[in-house]
Amino acid sequence: MTIATLERPLAAVTADEASDARSIDLQFSTADEMHEGLDNAVATLIEPAKDAACGILVTRLRPGRFTVALDESVPFGETYESIAA
Repeated sequence: MTIATLERPLAAVTADEASDARSIDLQFSTADEMHEGLDNAVATLIEPAKDAACGILVTRLRPGRFTVALDESVPFGETYESIAA
């Protein structure tokens, strides 16, 4: 599976880009930003996940840095969390 990564904050993703997006790379400096940003990123990928018939994986890369991506190993309609080793 190939996943393209958007190297920009979620706020910069337009509705048209979001429909083509398979992954969103995010970085946060506060917990409030993190919670709101991750919720928005998951919401952005729900429609593309329906089209791809897969779930969404939220991966913590390091403190404050996350990737939210469509993932075929996640069952359709579910969102999983992981921490990169």
